[in-house]
Amino acid sequence: MASNTGQTLLAILTGAAIGAGIGILYAPESGKKTRKKIKKEAAKAQKQLTEQLHEAQEIISSKTQDTKLNLEQKLESTLSSASYKADDVLVALENKLESLRKQNAKLQKEATLEKVETAVKKATV
Repeated sequence: MASNTGQTLLAILTGAAIGAGIGILYAPESGKKTRKKIKKEAAKAQKQLTEQLHEAQEIISSKTQDTKLNLEQKLESTLSSASYKADDVLVALENKLESLRKQNAKLQKEATLEKVETAVKKATV
């Protein structure tokens, strides 16, 4: 978009310069009138250039704002998705931890039972 605007601005400036040059070379009027015409055409070209510059700024600003909003939405979506995945991981880890606690309690119970059985055997021998 900006490239097309730049090319358009260059074309306008080139056209204005060529037109002014040709106007000077073929001017049937006096120098004063010719200078006045050139000044008028330069002011007209400047006005067109200013208008196109403002249009380009508005387009760039609009595109920038759209891109910013799009990126913010994608970031929010990604963060939300990551949050859900993190919650899923935490639930899975909590389940695994509970399973390990149960297994540890069972092993401790078996170890205690084995110690008691060993102590009973020593006491009866």
